Amino acid sequence: MDSAKFSFPAVKGIQANMEYYVTMVPLDCIPKLFTFKDENLAPEIRSQRTLNKARIPEMCNYILSNPTSYVFSALTASIDGDVIFEPSGENPDVGMLYISMCAKMLINDGQHRRAAIEAALKKNPDLKYEHISMVLYHDIGLKRSQQMFSDLNRFAIRPTQSLNILYDNRNSSSLLVKEVISDIPEFEKLIDKEHTSIPNRSIALFTLSAIYHGTLALIKGMDDKSAALSMATSFWQAVYQNMPEWKKVAAGDVKASVIRKESMSPLSITIRALGEVGNEMITNYPKSWASKLRALSSIDWSKSNPLWSEGIVVNGSVQLSHATQSMMVKVLKQKLV
Repeated sequence: MDSAKFSFPAVKGIQANMEYYVTMVPLDCIPKLFTFKDENLAPEIRSQRTLNKARIPEMCNYILSNPTSYVFSALTASIDGDVIFEPSGENPDVGMLYISMCAKMLINDGQHRRAAIEAALKKNPDLKYEHISMVLYHDIGLKRSQQMFSDLNRFAIRPTQSLNILYDNRNSSSLLVKEVISDIPEFEKLIDKEHTSIPNRSIALFTLSAIYHGTLALIKGMDDKSAALSMATSFWQAVYQNMPEWKKVAAGDVKASVIRKESMSPLSITIRALGEVGNEMITNYPKSWASKLRALSSIDWSKSNPLWSEGIVVNGSVQLSHATQSMMVKVLKQKLV
């Protein structure tokens, strides 16, 4: 190896009969070690997807806005060039990794994290004192790099929106919605806080993400968080009291799966529309909005009701789009306002 080299404390391991290394790297080294040069090449001769630059500002802001709690997983990269691992001490798998400065280093997983780190460093140079872990493979070639990218992303499953909301203890909207739900015990047990599609045997009627979007529509324009929390709690409590189907499920008199299959009342399109109409009712009828919600109990929520035939339900199937969402809002306005 020539005299010009990078050196990192590292741990050596074996995976698929191939040596690889894990090390910690200061953030300000990341832009120097890796550059993205593949974006103008044809897909078949690239080792990764092109950089989606629209994602970078959001990821950069995440780092800058959460300096004491941001989390980035390890970068995975391959090295095309000279590499030497020198054990130190009694453990042969712990030592120093030397990489020639002439070597080409390619990120197989994490190019957007790299770009976000570079952008964040420009706005907050003090980040250079922080580190990110790297997993490094040696000289694996284009085909192996492409396969690695495919394998690393094949089993990556994004968490559901409901689970993201449930575990997000930083976002004020998530915190408010979760507090609203916890303040209405009989309503809370009808909410699936994990799934996008509710399992058939679940006693839940709606997803957390549906309640989240319905609540955000409800409190739109309400700047006082305490007042918004109180209003949202009162609103969903009033809605629940005027939904006989929901109360029967909560009491165990009717199976949730039957209501989910046959009724419009628990669907996300309805929950969001209730929030939008509720916002208008609270604004225009601050003293009588609760009494107007009594009309909910007289609505025939069955999917076969001609009320939904104007494009909301087609051939027994609920249509989900911006247009049908607007139609649902219009229908509920006519019934409630």
